[in-house]
Parts: sequence; C-alpha cells; structure tokens
Amino acid sequence: MDADTELLEAAVDIAATASRLAARRFIEGSPVSTKADGSVVTAADVEVEELVRSLIATRFPGDGVAGEERDETTGTTGRRWVIDPINGTSSYARRIPMFNMLLAIEDSDGGAVGVISYPMSQEVYYAGRGRGCWHRVGDGPPQRITVSGIRRRRGAAVEMINPATWSEDLLATLHREVLLFTGVKATSGVASGLTDAMIIAGFPMGYEDIAPIPVMISEAGGRVSDLEGNDMLTGNGTVLASNGHIHDALLELVRGVTPGRDYHELLRARGSQPGLARDPGR
Repeated sequence: MDADTELLEAAVDIAATASRLAARRFIEGSPVSTKADGSVVTAADVEVEELVRSLIATRFPGDGVAGEERDETTGTTGRRWVIDPINGTSSYARRIPMFNMLLAIEDSDGGAVGVISYPMSQEVYYAGRGRGCWHRVGDGPPQRITVSGIRRRRGAAVEMINPATWSEDLLATLHREVLLFTGVKATSGVASGLTDAMIIAGFPMGYEDIAPIPVMISEAGGRVSDLEGNDMLTGNGTVLASNGHIHDALLELVRGVTPGRDYHELLRARGSQPGLARDPGR
C-alpha cells in the first residue's frame, strides 16, 4: 500500500522544524558529553529528539517512536517513527557542518517514509512508499530525483561511509575497480544520481542510522542490501545502496572480503575519543 500523502508531508514538516532547532544550537554551540557506550552526544541531540517526539505525539498520538537518545515508546496504530536527531554528532560537536537529521516511518508493510534533512543548507530529501523520492531546497518547489543510469561496475562512483573502520582488503578491492569518494551525501547522493553506490562497513550502525535508506533508495529506482546480498535491516550490519544496475556486480566484487578492522585498538593507541567514528553523517 502506498504511503499516505498527509503522513509524508507531516514527516517533512516535523523534520524541517527540528532541523531549524539543530541549526540554531549548532551556531550557538552545544555542550558535549560521552555516553556509556563511548559515543559522543551533545545537549542538542537530546533536545532535538524531544522536540520531534513532542511533534509526533501531538499529530499522531497513537504512533510508536524509537530514537537514539530515549527509550522506545510503544504505539497502538501499527506505525513506528524512527529518529536520529543529529546524524553526525562527532562533526556537530567539533563545529563541522557535516551532519543531518534522519527520520523514518514504518508500518505493517515495512518502510513507509524516509526523510533526510540537512539543517545548515536547508535541504531535505524525502520519499514515501509508492510516492517517489524528492529533493527540496529551502522553500523552493520539490524536484523528483532518481538514481544514476550507470551500468558498468568499472569506474563507478562509490561513496565510502566510515572508511576509517574498513579493512585494508575492502579498501584495496574497491580501489582497484571503482572510483571512491567521501562526503558526497551518502543515501541522498545515490538517490539523486550524484554517485552510483555507497557502502557502509566496519563499525556497525545503529538501526536509526539506516532506517530511512530502503524507502529512499527504492523510490529513487535503486536497490539496497547488506554486502552479502541479504536484507539490509536484518543483515550483518553492512550496507550496499546502489542504482540497481551495478548492484550484483558490486556484491560479486566484495564477496568473501572481510569488511572491518579493529578500529578501537587504533583509537586506544591514539588516546582519542571513542565516539569519533560511531556517528558519520549520512
């Protein structure tokens, strides 16, 4: 069943409101602390998530909500919102404007809505099941976006997410065959055809980090799986999102390659903050 248009519009509105708060707090500066799992968190992470939860509760009081910073709230409607209030907290805490906000809605048919909002550039990418994938800048009109038409693996543009945690074998294997990039916009980049694929490997992501990916990529005409070709949301923690045309060829290329390395050992040797690679912007 297609996503409800009003639900999709409400999700975009909520993300826009929360993004304005995230942008204000970024400019002002937000206190930083370390969570029990070693990842960094700012006061803005908590404040933005609480705002999103309150907006959802007002407009959709029976919906469940799962977020990165607060315990999950069980709903009664069969719908669940998944929130990453500031995706890229490590950058946010260091006053680097490479972060975004992630919002997903799931129902009995799976992923219904995905929203990726960039507070500092006032851009939003969003998709609804059966409604296509869209890009809007500021108050301008939305433009429908689609994946690239590249059909050859060799020379394809592939974005690396969290490459500091990748294995040498994965980096070398891809480097010999494709063009590797970072900082292109990840899911949004693939959905809009800026890149032909993206790979997340190494340190495992939280569910809230990857929840919007399937509906965003599929509605743009692409394909998503883990690096073994299994369902991404229940797979091994890796992600391959592509334009679909080169998906099988990329899976073949990395088959049997160990994706990650002992990143924590390197951090201990450096004496750095463990949260440095836990929250890359997507």
